[in-house]
Amino acid sequence: MGSKRTRRRFLQQSTQLAAGGALAGLAGACGGGGEPEAEMSSPEGSTVDGRPNLLFFFPDQHRPDWLGWGNYGLPLATPNIERLARTGTNFTRAVVPSPVCAPSRACLASGKEYDRCGVRNNGVDYPLDQTTYYGLLRDAGYHTLGVGKLDLSKPSHDWGIDGSNHGDAWGFSAMINSCGKGDGMGAYLREPVGPKDPYYAFLDSLEPPQGRACADDYAKRGRTRPDGWWGDSYPCPLSPEAYGDNWVAQNGLDLLEQVPEGKPWHLVINFPGPHPPMDITKEMERLVRGPDRVLEGLGQPHNYTGNMSPEQHVALRQNYAAMIENIDMWLGRYIDWLEEKGQLENTIIVYASDHGEQLGEHDLWGKSVPYQASLGVPLLAAGPGIRPGVETDALASTVDLGATFLDYAGVPVPSDMDSRSLRPVLEGATETHREVLLSGLLTSRGDFRLAWDGRRKLVRDFGEEWQLWDLEADPQEARNFASQEPDQVRRLQDWLPERLA
Repeated sequence: MGSKRTRRRFLQQSTQLAAGGALAGLAGACGGGGEPEAEMSSPEGSTVDGRPNLLFFFPDQHRPDWLGWGNYGLPLATPNIERLARTGTNFTRAVVPSPVCAPSRACLASGKEYDRCGVRNNGVDYPLDQTTYYGLLRDAGYHTLGVGKLDLSKPSHDWGIDGSNHGDAWGFSAMINSCGKGDGMGAYLREPVGPKDPYYAFLDSLEPPQGRACADDYAKRGRTRPDGWWGDSYPCPLSPEAYGDNWVAQNGLDLLEQVPEGKPWHLVINFPGPHPPMDITKEMERLVRGPDRVLEGLGQPHNYTGNMSPEQHVALRQNYAAMIENIDMWLGRYIDWLEEKGQLENTIIVYASDHGEQLGEHDLWGKSVPYQASLGVPLLAAGPGIRPGVETDALASTVDLGATFLDYAGVPVPSDMDSRSLRPVLEGATETHREVLLSGLLTSRGDFRLAWDGRRKLVRDFGEEWQLWDLEADPQEARNFASQEPDQVRRLQDWLPERLA
């Protein structure tokens, strides 16, 4: 899908990263690492109607506290996400409307809270007759692009071998929708064995083919330890060019090269990582566990009583860090591309995630629970008009991103959307956004709902009928204050919606 020029450049950069010094390689490849920010003054990047381009980095399962600067306290090399924080606004109390893939992405696309988004869990496809903010942007003149794991047809595996199925209904001008890690593995190994989506089709087009090796590797990781995909940290068999996050990001750059000149565009890049399994390439491993750098100081999970050893925890966290750092590197390459095209000064860049990751806390892996590690996400934005260097504790949800993009595009937000534009906070018109954030999910554990005011979180039907967690008094969310603070319970109960059937 990429031109020979871009494919060759990708391989050259990947080789440089693997062969050179780890941190120096990251900085050099991504345009970060201490270099002064480029002046955003190139006039050639303006769109015909003056509206900004909208670039949205949307990885899968990036915890809110796994960033590499300031109060985060982790030794991660994320210079480009940090650049967004320096040149834009960082929301430190952002959550998702549902902490699992398909509902979270349905809420994002529709601009509706969980009980109204039409997708109750990962077993439901996005309703094709439901409006998306992507379609509203397209209808208003934007060239809308989507690559990677959109997860709007998750249970049906209805990607299409070229990744274009349902793209028009979802509102995309061009789309390469591909599988997530587990879905792609299962689909490939299902009879007839072979690719069912564009990513595995790409893997099998390589010489030698790599699709079966990838699927078998994922299947093996799921069987080898009690903690499944989280317990195995050995390198995957894929080359850098074949690695899923790299393939997705390159597709996005290739689609940007095809945008009609002068037309505003919106691109959402749905990375498969840092979702488990904790698969990284040999080249990525060298950057966190190699001769030039051994990443330490990544901590241990709270409230963990499982069988994984401290050494295993360190290794899997190194892999998780490697995936985040690799995505950060791609953010740098996109910033470089925008600078080369003269479009950086006219592009809003947003970084968020569809949910977090427990990493063993409360003896849990993955997401789908109301704890902050699962519910919270990074949320940063930079671009024209956005205040630089601001860290805000305004309550924000990823459900608000649709209205934010529409606002910057000059498109009215439909009255049936729950999404609220973050633009007033981003530009300094206000320091507050929402009084309470909502989230929920139907799981095998129950059908929980929650309301969080930034300190107290009321959770209904998660083990107990009512739990009240105070994140200031008990950041680990291990104590139930409901019986001690009945007034707070009643106050937050008033915010919880009625469940829809």
